[in-house]
Amino acid sequence: MTKQGLTRRHLLAAGIATGSVANAAWAAFPEKPIRWIVGYPPGGATDTIARLIGQPFSSRIGQPVVVDNRPGAGSALGATALAQSPPDGYTMMGADNGTLVINPVIYQNLQYNPERDFRPIGLYAGINLLLAVRSDSPIRTVAEFLDNARAARNPVPYASPGIGSPLHLAMERLARDARIKLDHIAYRGMAPALNDVLAGTAPCIVIDYGTAAEMLRAGRLRALASFSATRLAALPDVPTLAEQGLPGFSAGAWQGLIAPKRTPDAAIERLTDALAHGLADPQVRARYAELGLDLPASSDPQTFAKVWQDDAAIWQPLVRDLGIRLDG
Repeated sequence: MTKQGLTRRHLLAAGIATGSVANAAWAAFPEKPIRWIVGYPPGGATDTIARLIGQPFSSRIGQPVVVDNRPGAGSALGATALAQSPPDGYTMMGADNGTLVINPVIYQNLQYNPERDFRPIGLYAGINLLLAVRSDSPIRTVAEFLDNARAARNPVPYASPGIGSPLHLAMERLARDARIKLDHIAYRGMAPALNDVLAGTAPCIVIDYGTAAEMLRAGRLRALASFSATRLAALPDVPTLAEQGLPGFSAGAWQGLIAPKRTPDAAIERLTDALAHGLADPQVRARYAELGLDLPASSDPQTFAKVWQDDAAIWQPLVRDLGIRLDG
């Protein structure tokens, strides 16, 4: 046998051996806890959902899921941490359309690039938004809110969980379409924004239903309208913005899991499977109904990638038109 023949045979054998070792290694994945980065503080919808799904996710994958809150810059700090993490399947992040669609247009010095740095694992929630005021506010309808904003000498302040968040952009779209002037008060997360509204520091808030639900039931907060295309089953008496003078208007947020770009397919498959298992859990589904969350039609990476792409075509032109630019 020639030297060349020996070399090819040996290389082929070595390749098979290496592939076998690699396959065996990924068959054992994961062998340590999985870190789930949340780009917002504890107490908000993103954090609540991560902890909810994390339990059946952990059961399916056979390792603990550790939630790591990295709030700041509209989830950009958390996304930067993910981009800098090893692509080994042991770090993932709950990202929203702010993380992947809005931040790249708003921040001038963003430390991550979604297309370059991340790959999708799967969608896991649709977030329904509300326009709300404190229960003792004289404003009781959207018509009154709009009339008040048009008559006000100064822009009407509103609270949101952060600059560039989907909630911020939904409210800015409302201001544009309704031709009113609003003053955005950005917070580092939903919990501090809600606290200031309840304390009377800000007159109104754009808020996800899951965070608002307890305060609505307690009579401390009043929902004027939902941003969704149809009324929420949990709030059948609260009309949509489209029903109150803004036909065709709807806005919301979605959340999905992402991983570092070079995370191997084998790891992504295990993580996607664990996510689907978590979403099928009866307790998760019951809690989703209580929180007014929408379950995605599919939680596979391909569906997530399409939603991500489609949303960019809608929201990025709006951000550019609004001229929102930040250092970051």
